[in-house]
This record gives sequence, C-alpha cells and structure tokens, in this order.
Amino acid sequence: MQSATFAALATLSEAGHPVQSRVAFALDAGGRPISLVSTLAQHTQAITAHPQVSLLIGEPGDKGDPLTHPRLTLNGRAEILPNACPAHEEMAAQYLRRHPKAKLYIGFADFHFVRFQIDEAFLNGGFGKAYVLTPADLGLSA
Repeated sequence: MQSATFAALATLSEAGHPVQSRVAFALDAGGRPISLVSTLAQHTQAITAHPQVSLLIGEPGDKGDPLTHPRLTLNGRAEILPNACPAHEEMAAQYLRRHPKAKLYIGFADFHFVRFQIDEAFLNGGFGKAYVLTPADLGLSA
C-alpha cells in the first residue's frame, strides 16, 4: 500500500450495480488509505448513498502474464470527510507528498478527502499465492 499511487475503486450505483473508477491513492499519517474526490464524480455520489467499497491496488508489470503480478483487494467502508475536519491539513500534506499536482485543485470547494475503513483484505501474490488478511495484518486498527 505504501508504494501505490492509484487504485481501482468499486462502488455501488443507485441501481445497486458495481461501478469501478480509477482514483488517486495515498495513506494518511496513520497508514489508512485515503483519496481526494470531487462531489461531482459518480463514485463520490455512490459512496454517499452506499459507503461499502472495494479498492484494488497493484499494477501489472511491463512483462509477463498480468495475473502473475501481486495485487491487493481492500474491502470496507468509505467516509467522506468535511474540509473543516481536524485531520484535513495532515491529510492534505500526506496526499500532496504522493500527488504534488493535486495542489492545483485540492482547495476547490467540491473536493474532499475520503478515508477508507478496511474490514478485510485479500492478497493475490500470483498463481498459488492467495491470502486472506485482517486489518491488523496491514498495520491498521479494525
């Protein structure tokens, strides 16, 4: 998670269908996954209605079968945080270290941080290397 800069975010549409989006990814000072989202985005509206989400982290390598490269699925709930929350400044500093170009829009009124509370995780390290992980395995509190 520490090296990931993007993730595939799966949310539920108003009709209850899964919808995936690519989002920028970072960790807050406590190691919890965060992203910066616009209230205009479909995935943000979906989170507001249904906070259950899934994140897929891990990119295929330049060579070889994409299924042999590790990927981590994080399941849990998303919480959209108000810009006035006490953690906003710390999250902004952490996020901008990973995504410096976000400085162009991080202050826009429609952008908010979303923090992901992870309930379960699945690590697929390639063929025959699948593991179920707990939040504690990831260094997160449950």
